[in-house]
Amino acid sequence: MNLIAKLTLAVSVVLLSVMAPFFYLNVRTMQGTLFEQAVSAADNLSETIIKTTHYQMLEDDRARVYQMIEEAGKQEDIEHIRMITKDGRIIFSTDPLEAGHILDKHAAACDMCHSGEKPLTDVPTMSRARVFTNERGEQVLGITKAIYNEESCSSAPCHFHPRDQKILGVLDTIVSLRRMREQVDAYTRRLVVLTLLMLVAIAASLTVLVHRLVHRPMREILGLTRKVADLEFDQTVSIRSRDEFGELARAFNDMTRKLASARAQIEEWTHTLEKRVAERTEEIQRMQAQLARSEKLASLGGLVAGIAHELNNPLTGVLVLASLMEKDPKLDPELREDVASIVHETQRCARIVRGLLDFSRESVPRKQPCNLNDVLESSLTLVGNQALFHDVAVHRRYDPGLPEVMADAQQMEQVFVNMLVNAAQAMEGGGELTLETSVRDGQVLVRIADTGPGIPPGVLGRIFDPFFTTKETRGTGLGLSVSYGIVQNHGGTIEVESEVGVGTAFTIRIPLDNPAQAPAPPQAGAA
Repeated sequence: MNLIAKLTLAVSVVLLSVMAPFFYLNVRTMQGTLFEQAVSAADNLSETIIKTTHYQMLEDDRARVYQMIEEAGKQEDIEHIRMITKDGRIIFSTDPLEAGHILDKHAAACDMCHSGEKPLTDVPTMSRARVFTNERGEQVLGITKAIYNEESCSSAPCHFHPRDQKILGVLDTIVSLRRMREQVDAYTRRLVVLTLLMLVAIAASLTVLVHRLVHRPMREILGLTRKVADLEFDQTVSIRSRDEFGELARAFNDMTRKLASARAQIEEWTHTLEKRVAERTEEIQRMQAQLARSEKLASLGGLVAGIAHELNNPLTGVLVLASLMEKDPKLDPELREDVASIVHETQRCARIVRGLLDFSRESVPRKQPCNLNDVLESSLTLVGNQALFHDVAVHRRYDPGLPEVMADAQQMEQVFVNMLVNAAQAMEGGGELTLETSVRDGQVLVRIADTGPGIPPGVLGRIFDPFFTTKETRGTGLGLSVSYGIVQNHGGTIEVESEVGVGTAFTIRIPLDNPAQAPAPPQAGAA
């Protein structure tokens, strides 16, 4: 089933659902109106009979009264008319078989007035009407009309009626509802036909509109889409409107242009595929190495955190107790030196545990604009007074126009302090430490070089691994791992160059947020 058929069927169902209650209420309203008209007509007929026979009743000309009722009963749709006394006796009826019968007060013609303990004298017209089925199985309408005791009735010479008797009897008129039923049925048939014609007209109009506004442009786009699927990217859709299909046409044309451009790029890339593959392979290998290291650090971090937390509590207890013992004046002087050694070694263990915890926690850098010249200089100030630096000559080669970078100054200071201490420890006995900053390729470079013994090539590839150290008695092997993670979190890299017997140089690269901040390279031939 196509879209037009589905939409037409759905709209038809909705219209039928909406019009069905309207159809039902319309027919019921029409039926009620016709019924009220039938009741009014029957009531008017009864009133006419009573008025026209009033004079004959006063003259006690019963033959003439009955003749007039007989003639009225011959009208079309009149079933029969009967006159009933207040006691329920039928004194006359157009049906001779009923004359003389006495009706029960609870009969259909009497119950409306005699349903209570006291008979009613004034009953509304609609309450005096009743609908029932006659012996032929047809629905008929019966309406009763009271014959009131007027002043002329009580004083007429024909017979005497007491003045306090308000009602002398009733006139019961029964009419057929066949014509009303026929009118309702005819109206219903007309309404059904009109409804069906309206549905057909709406469905036809909807079909034409959907075909023109939806189906035709959709088929056009669908056909062009199949051509695009066959790699024919030169297809375009004509934009005829500003509605959703117009937007779809514009998006389709934009898509084909981009696909054509992408295919041109692919064709261009085929000429330099080997170079690109080599570059991508190198990048993937570098990413895999970083990923492997990150996974290793994450695994070790979880293990280290658990071990550090387990060691921290007993170490704290030992340190507190040993410190109290060392300060206790009652301590044997011969044991004081041993207790001091316990305190010192426990503090050293505590520092190792703190280093383990620092390694296991990856803190998010709080980046702010900062100048790495200032950070490097403050880091040197922090450690420059240590004994390690007494015989070290420091050479500063700072770029005075170094732009600011977005970085966490405290974390970068931690990196610089760690590398400065490592360099000083490597140059035990003296040496030269060179600190250099520069800008290159949209990055700020910080180079820290020492004249120590250098790092053997077989060890160089492992220096950033956690817990790896070349120091036999100092360090935990976490300093460079932590520094590497900090720089990586800043989007930078750490490079190392080392030659045995010459020295080692670490280069830290931090990217500029705005590469335009970097100074322009000097022009060829400039003085």
